[in-house]
Amino acid sequence: MIDVNKKGEVWVFAEQHNGQIEDTPIELMSKARHLADALGVKLACTLLGDNVSGLATKLIHYGADKVYLAEHPLLGNYQTNSYAKVIFGLIHKYEPQIVLYGATIAGRDLAPRIASAVKAGLTADCTDLQIGNHQPGKNGQMHENLLFQIRPAFGGNIIATIINYERWPQMATVREGVMPPPEPDVNRKGETITESVQLSQQDLPLEILQEHKRPKKIDLKAARIIVAGGAGVGSKDNFKLIWDLANCLGAAPAATRAAVDLGFIDHDHQVGQTGTTVRPSLYIAVGISGAIQHQAGMSQSQKIIAINNDSDAPIFNVAHYRIVGDLNVVVPKMIKAIKEKV
Repeated sequence: MIDVNKKGEVWVFAEQHNGQIEDTPIELMSKARHLADALGVKLACTLLGDNVSGLATKLIHYGADKVYLAEHPLLGNYQTNSYAKVIFGLIHKYEPQIVLYGATIAGRDLAPRIASAVKAGLTADCTDLQIGNHQPGKNGQMHENLLFQIRPAFGGNIIATIINYERWPQMATVREGVMPPPEPDVNRKGETITESVQLSQQDLPLEILQEHKRPKKIDLKAARIIVAGGAGVGSKDNFKLIWDLANCLGAAPAATRAAVDLGFIDHDHQVGQTGTTVRPSLYIAVGISGAIQHQAGMSQSQKIIAINNDSDAPIFNVAHYRIVGDLNVVVPKMIKAIKEKV
């Protein structure tokens, strides 16, 4: 018999690296706070690492009611087996009803391992989460307060809502950048619960000799203005128009996956479902048709200007300002006008 009145907590895996909380779990806190309030339960974070207790206060400031702190020298570097073992133990002990992870490299690695261990479902790369009710079949039992896990499917051509009413906890990974981070409240109070950790070297089948992390060439998520080019720009040489317009505006240059695949610019600049999700004050889309996969990464921008010679291009459906014309004519005129004003 399924417990349809389960009242466990909502959890967020507070991924940290070198003593710094990653951006994605902070972004998740706003939505997780909303889910916990809707369910009338506590919001908690699981914080694993070595000498990371100082981060618990930051998580509380961002909305956590509790922080389950697990510290051990063998948790200093992320490894699947050790992290999965500790979180599995915490889930077994406290029985949360929802566990959320960022869809980062670590989150995508860790979440399925834990889901398999606890025999729960897992929805990957969600772009939204809601609480709702579901009745399977006309005569089925009504299940209340379920996690509606919303994500693009079939290559981004549809938006699917996935519901799991038979296995607990309900688990999902959430895409980076799709949820605005909450404002911290430095006066907020919460509880840090220190957990005993039993680990040995056998729990770490890999030995990390040295770690190298290539810094990204550009931080698109922090950009206030973005100028993005698509395959319609035509060539790598012609993509110089995107760089020139971006430089005039003090903007970040970006691109669609198609433009990246064609070699116009490298992957660090990619916006979309398989790139970075952004929400700048101004997004200028040049020669971009506007496939759903790209819209998933930029449709929340405050203002969108689209330039395309196809008046029926899907990008115009999300644009606030539409310019139908040849980008090779329009963009140089924009650059000239901007320079003259400056």
